[in-house]
Amino acid sequence: MNRAPQHNKACPRARHGPGTPAPRGPLRPALFASAALALLLVGCDVLQGGAATPRPLALGDADRGLRLLSQYQCGSCHAIPGVPAAQGGIGPPLGAFGLRSYIAGQLPNVPDTLARWIADPAAVIPGTAMPDMGASEADARDMAAYLLSLR
Repeated sequence: MNRAPQHNKACPRARHGPGTPAPRGPLRPALFASAALALLLVGCDVLQGGAATPRPLALGDADRGLRLLSQYQCGSCHAIPGVPAAQGGIGPPLGAFGLRSYIAGQLPNVPDTLARWIADPAAVIPGTAMPDMGASEADARDMAAYLLSLR
């Protein structure tokens, strides 16, 4: 029994029947180009003229963040470059934190997410070992700015 090729709704250009492999030719570069474009547009807002512009990041005051990391005693658990006596070994060291891709191995390392993580870690990742130190949103934003400056 011969069946007609089926239309794949997820990929309109892919038309193949059961047991027939998906096409490989020009479709793969097109998918790659689409994915690359989507990644480039992450963090952009489209204005009325159709031009994409970078969305401002919620960075705080890194100098104040450095002082706050000491004040909140983050160095009790973490080794943090530039923070006096921050030689803790319970949590991960935070050197070159700005180069990391992920926070706690799970969250994208971007300013807003890092600030939320610092302010209320259990709300972001339930059951985390990271304690809630009672940091305000503004303090968390400043601490995030300092950590993201570490390269």
